[in-house]
Amino acid sequence: MPQAQLQPASTGATPPAMVDSDDPQLALVLQSLDDDQAQDLVSIDLEGKSSIADHMVIASGRSTRQVAAMAQKLSERLKQGGFGNPRIEGLPAADWVLVDAGSVIVHIFRPEVRSFYNLERMWGFDGPSGAA
Repeated sequence: MPQAQLQPASTGATPPAMVDSDDPQLALVLQSLDDDQAQDLVSIDLEGKSSIADHMVIASGRSTRQVAAMAQKLSERLKQGGFGNPRIEGLPAADWVLVDAGSVIVHIFRPEVRSFYNLERMWGFDGPSGAA
């Protein structure tokens, strides 16, 4: 199985919205999460490698309250941006919230839950530092 191309969404030099200027939905997602102070943002390019989405974004929040707020705000911004009504799963507990925006799937975790499930590793990525 070919490995997905992975890249840290925020490198310090390039604003997260500029990671993939060809995809305005991905840019909106990354900018929204960055604006809401998401931690350890990772963007995984799935285009041509998976039928579920073109991009997967993984981020962490410091608390269940921040995770829930980031997911709800992202959903509002996607609607306002004309990207439809995304599905949200996991809001009641807010340990792991999934936002399905169609071509972009977003996972927002509390840090402990993120390290337990380790989705980056499942996609051939060892962590948000960019090491493969």
